[in-house]
Formats: sequence, structure tokens, C-alpha cells
Amino acid sequence: MDFLAKRLGSLFAPIARFFGADVAVDLGTANTLIFVKGEGVLLNEPSFVAVDTETGKVQAIGREAKDMWGRAPQRINVIRPINDGVVDNYDAALLMLRDFLNRVSGRIRLVKPRMVICVPSKITQVEKRAVIDLGMECGAREVLLLDEPMAAAIGCELPVNEPRGCMVVDIGGGTTDVALISMGGIAVKDSVRVAGYEIDEAINAKIREKYHIKIGILEAERIKIEIGTVTPGEGRSMMVTGIDLARGTPKTVEITSDEVREYIMEPVNVIVDAVRQVLDSASPELVSDVAKRGILLTGGGSLLRGLDRFMEQKLMVKVYRAEEPLLSVVLGAGKALEEFDTYRRAFLA
Repeated sequence: MDFLAKRLGSLFAPIARFFGADVAVDLGTANTLIFVKGEGVLLNEPSFVAVDTETGKVQAIGREAKDMWGRAPQRINVIRPINDGVVDNYDAALLMLRDFLNRVSGRIRLVKPRMVICVPSKITQVEKRAVIDLGMECGAREVLLLDEPMAAAIGCELPVNEPRGCMVVDIGGGTTDVALISMGGIAVKDSVRVAGYEIDEAINAKIREKYHIKIGILEAERIKIEIGTVTPGEGRSMMVTGIDLARGTPKTVEITSDEVREYIMEPVNVIVDAVRQVLDSASPELVSDVAKRGILLTGGGSLLRGLDRFMEQKLMVKVYRAEEPLLSVVLGAGKALEEFDTYRRAFLA
């Protein structure tokens, strides 16, 4: 019977999308992910849009647009419409989200879907309104907002509805969200606009200062991924090519993991301080729960080598990384969508 149910579900999935299946969206600074009810995560694309400034036509959206960053001719403007976790360029964000939704559900929808969109913890009322308007213009009948750390906690199957404290640190591209969750809501939270991109910028600036070469932000991201660490003495290294600021010619230098560690410690410490601030603001009972359960680390920024151990040493609390840190938020939003009555209290008013 289970096999038959799954088989029927797979057969009717395209029909459900045609009628307008409900969707959950992790609208991130770095990537946008879309979960379709009954089917799971169907899209994971970089949040980039490339527009021809002469004609106004969209040249590319998503991964193809990101590949144009720093390489496109002058008339092509490559835009990141989501900045620090909120809508920065509304028109570009609308084009991007419409395109992504069309990829997963087709252009014709007989019934407008309910849409859950994840947002940073410290989003303002104006920023909330922009996100809701975005979803409505993309054809939603209703837009529900969900805090990103709450979504991550649900996605990692933490007991968010129980009277016990669960702590989540979600390090994305533009923001780090810290939340202490209990009884279906967020008891204490903080959000700092220091995350993956700020770490990339720190690498970029320090290499420019030390070696007098200019590299692109995508190259800085590659350095972070390949040899970035907060653990000393790893002994990794890589060759990096940039533009010599004195001569204007290409120049290649060798960068070590210990150097990168020095470069990124300032933004990393800002993140640790945000976690410490939330713990300081919480009740003794909630802090006791966190001490027993530990702190969940999720988001793309959590993949930085040694970050979990570093935070553990600084905070004196067990820190563990989610099994799927890049998917935790969208999976949690999808679960909240599918089990709406169970997680009703989690949605923002």
C-alpha cells in the first residue's frame, strides 16, 4: 500500500503543480531554495540576476547570472537582489522569484498557492511588507513569514513545541540569525548582518592590503571554501592570482590556511558575540536547557572548518552542525507548510 501511495503521488505531482501546489521559499542572500508541498526541494539556485542596461532585458537568472559576475561586458549589470537577507532590489527580486517559481510549477496555475517565505529574525515591518508584496505579485493567495532560525530548528527536527529551550545559529550569506526557541515561539533572538559574504570581503581586503593585489569576490569565496579555517596549523595552501595594484598586471601569490584564519577572525568573533549576547539575555532555565542539549549550527557559513569547535571553546557549550546545513531552513519551512496546524504558532504575525 505504501508503494502504491508513493507511486500515485509521483504520477499526480505534475497535476498538483498545475493546480497550484503550496510552496516554501528560502529567499537567501546567496541562494534561493524552493520546496513544493508533497515533492520536496525542487530548486536551489544562486540569488543573482543579470540585466542588459541598454535594452532592459534579463540576460540570465540564477547560476548562469552568478557565473557572469565580474566577467560580463559593461552593459550587463549583474545584481544580487537580496542583500543581508532582505529585498534590496524589488524589481530584480520579483523577476528572479517569478522565474524560479515558473521552473518548479509551470506558468499556468488554476489555483493560487499558499507561500511560506523565510526571513531574518530582525526584519523590520517595511522589509516584511516588501517580502509579502513580492510573494503576492508572484501569484500567491497568501504569504506567511517564518523566522529562518525557527525554520532551521523545524528542519532539524528539534522539539520546538515543547517547553524546553533549543538554540539555533543560522549563518547564511548576508545574516547570522541566533534564536532560543521554546513552546513554538522564539524566546530570545538576535540577528547580525555579518555572515558568509562578510567573511569573503575580509579575505578580499586583507589580501589586497598584504600582497597589493586585487581579487574578485568569487575568488575570495573560493579561498574560503578551499582553505578557510578557524583552526590553527592545518597546513593548507593554494595559489591565488589577482591584479598587481602597482603594475596593473597579473600576479600570483601563495596563500596559507593560517593566513586566512587571521583574515577572518574579526567577522567570526562578531558571530560568536551575537550568540553570547542571546545566552546572556535568556532566563537561567533556558540556558540550562541549552547546556544540556547544545547549540545547533546551520546555514552555509557553518561549513567553515573548525567553526563548531571554536564556538564550543568560546561559549563552553556543546556545538554541533546540522546534517544538511544548506537545506535546513527550506526543509523546515516545507515541514511547517505540510504540518500547518502543528507549527501554526511558529509563523510571524
